[in-house]
Amino acid sequence: MEKVLIIINVSKDLSMSMAKDISSYLKKKNIQSDFLSYDGFCDNFACEGYDFVITLGGDGTVLYAARNCVDNNIPVFSVNLGQFGFISAVQQNEWQNALDLFLEGKAPFQERSMLKACLYRKNEKIMESYSLNDVVISAKNTARTICLDVSYNNAHLCQLKSDGVIISTPTGSTAYSASAGGPIVDPELNAYVLTPINSFSLSSRPVVLNAAGNLEVSVQPSRTKEMCVIVDGQEPVSLENGDLIKIVCNEKKIKLIHSTDERFYNALRSKLNWTGGPHA
Repeated sequence: MEKVLIIINVSKDLSMSMAKDISSYLKKKNIQSDFLSYDGFCDNFACEGYDFVITLGGDGTVLYAARNCVDNNIPVFSVNLGQFGFISAVQQNEWQNALDLFLEGKAPFQERSMLKACLYRKNEKIMESYSLNDVVISAKNTARTICLDVSYNNAHLCQLKSDGVIISTPTGSTAYSASAGGPIVDPELNAYVLTPINSFSLSSRPVVLNAAGNLEVSVQPSRTKEMCVIVDGQEPVSLENGDLIKIVCNEKKIKLIHSTDERFYNALRSKLNWTGGPHA
């Protein structure tokens, strides 16, 4: 290990001081570190030349790092400074021990699936983005119904009349999808979770699909004129009637350091109160 990028979430008070502490610690081990400030809506960054990336923030900072690191096989070491921290694996008081384990090659990790979403308009690709959590297609305003045609492996799956639809990874199944009634899926499975948002029909239920297939969502005419697609909570991209969103499972997975089954299920119990008891 020779060089690391430390991504600092500027909205977290501890991030800058912790970045300096980590940088000083790594310097003693002859590892050079660079800083990158993240404000929630930063442009992509060039990560070539880095051996790994450290994120200091919440889950959104991890999502940002994953989108930029996945195709270069650069692992992400995430320190949780957020309120929820479902994906962020390392707590503030354990970063040094966790970092030592990683540098010694002894740290556990998980490889998580990511989605690649492409937006086509009149056969022209106008947007492409990676997602560790989800792709959301919806009206821009609440309580507005839109119409979507959904196909899986070129076979018609359903026509949705709803506020929209969430296509999530197993990692993202605990986020917006779960709040919309979708199932919680083990993060190491290769699957899509398709969750309608406030469907007009009670028969439109969430469905889990094999990630080896491909999904296509076509925007159909409706009374609602303002629609958008949002990938991992980034800035919305406006949609028009006839637009086609193609979603596939990315060939490469992102390596999250210190993410384990134990941490995931502990987070289910402690952060989502998924205990099954009467006071959950």
